[in-house]
Amino acid sequence: MPGPSSRPLSPSELDARQRRVLVLGPGSAARLDSPYWISNESYATLRHVLHDVGGQPDVPVPYLDKQEADWELRTYVLCEVLAWRGVWNSEVRRRAENDLGATLYYGLPYYGRWITVAARTLVDKGLVTVPELAAW
Repeated sequence: MPGPSSRPLSPSELDARQRRVLVLGPGSAARLDSPYWISNESYATLRHVLHDVGGQPDVPVPYLDKQEADWELRTYVLCEVLAWRGVWNSEVRRRAENDLGATLYYGLPYYGRWITVAARTLVDKGLVTVPELAAW
C-alpha cells in the first residue's frame, strides 16, 4: 500500500486493486442454538457480549463534549469507505470488535478498536500485507 510520500499508483495497479475489492462481500454468521438447549452459564455469556453492558453494574460517567482528533475522523472515514467498497458492513465491524477479547476491547479507545479491526480485516482478506501496513 503506498504511503503518503510514495509514488502514485499507475492506472493498471489501481484497476488491479479495484478488482480485488469488488469481489468482497459481508460474511454470514452461524446460527446459534436456542437458549433452551444450552447451559445457564452459556446463556448468560451470550446475553452479555463485550459491547452489551446493559444491566451490568457501572458507575456514572460524566458526558464530555469533546472534538474528535484528526486520527479519529480519518479512522471513521476509512471504515465508512471500506463499507462503501464492500469490504465489510457495520455488523461485521462490530462483531470483529467483540472478537478482540476483553483486554483489547476495553483497553483501546473507541476509534482505536475500529482501526485495529480494519487493519486485521484488510490483512485477513489479503488486501494488504503486514509489511505494507508497517511501512505505511
